[in-house]
Parts: sequence; C-alpha cells; structure tokens
Amino acid sequence: MKDLVAHIARELVDKPEEVSVVEVEGNQTSVLELKVAKDDIGKVIGKHGRIAHAIRTIVGSVSAKEKKTNRPRDHGLKRFRN
Repeated sequence: MKDLVAHIARELVDKPEEVSVVEVEGNQTSVLELKVAKDDIGKVIGKHGRIAHAIRTIVGSVSAKEKKTNRPRDHGLKRFRN
C-alpha cells in the first residue's frame, strides 16, 4: 500500500525525489503519512481536494480487498488550510 501511494504521488509532483510515505501500523488499522515538497502540496490535494479524495478512494478500495483498514494522512496540510 505504501508503495502504491508513493507511486501515485511521484507521478503528480514536480519533485518526486522529495516524496515519502510512512506507514504507522496499529492493531486493526494503518495510517499512511504522505510528505511532499512544499511547492507540490497543491498538486497532491487538487482543486477542492479532488485528487486527495481520489487517492483515499483508491487506498480504501485496495484495503477492502486486502481486508485491512488503511487511513491516508496528508501530513502537514492543515497548516495550509488556515
């Protein structure tokens, strides 16, 4: 799952070398933290969050197939929403 999110993000951004995905595993869920360059955050979010929502949908679909819950977390995006 981590590799899937990283691959999608690298295809969207201008600085693919700065993309990193950290997976924090719990008992029943995993949290995926996506980090990109400051200039690329808008490209990963998309207009009105459409790209971010699409990534969450893909992760949710693959997780359902694997019967595990994964929750993508857009690390650091909250500071840009204020």
